[in-house]
Order: sequence, then structure tokens, then C-alpha cells
Amino acid sequence: QVQLVESGGGLVQAGGSLRLSCAASGSIVRINAMGWYRQAPGKQRELVAAITSGGSINYADSVRGRFTISRDNAKNSVYLQMNSLKPEDTAVYYCNADKIYYMAWEYLEVWGQGTLVTVSS
Repeated sequence: QVQLVESGGGLVQAGGSLRLSCAASGSIVRINAMGWYRQAPGKQRELVAAITSGGSINYADSVRGRFTISRDNAKNSVYLQMNSLKPEDTAVYYCNADKIYYMAWEYLEVWGQGTLVTVSS
């Protein structure tokens, strides 16, 4: 069983910072891209940031310059440093791995359970 476990959400005032962590566990051969998505109440889930196994990064325009995604391949982990938080960043944040290979040619897309980030004004 392969799973992603997130941590680090919580309540913070506008202008503050939070760091989210996500670790993959189970029988893992390798992981392709990992990323963070978020879903605010009444809105669709959207990509926040993603990073490939080689280190290529993509950010949503709304977070570029404020959020930083990083990855530790040895630990099968991905992180999201969120600075200068705004009330509109309030959402449930989900970790995603688009392809976790548990055998040489077999893979799964896996989502974490989500962690709530609340930014007060």
C-alpha cells in the first residue's frame, strides 16, 4: 500500500508563514512529479506548485514569489514553504504524486488526505 501523509497545516494571520510537508510511504521504486493542490470552499481543486524528480518547478501565478516547493528524493518527500500568506490562500491543501512506481512498470497516482490552511485577516 502506497500512501502520502501530509502535515503542517493550521491557522495563521495574514502575512504569516507555514510549511507543509508530505511523505510517501510503502513499497516505492521511484516517484515522478510531486505537487501541491488546494481546494477552497465552493471552488474547484487547483494546482499550487509541482516539482519533477529532476527538479523542474511550476507555480500557479497566484502564489509565485510567495510559495516555494522543494523535494527530498531520498526521503520521498515534498515540502511547501508558504510566506506572505493571504486570506485567499485559505483552503484544504492536498499533496499529489502523479506516478509512484511500486514495481518497475507499475504505478499509481496517489493523493494525500489533505491538510487545512486557514489565513485570518
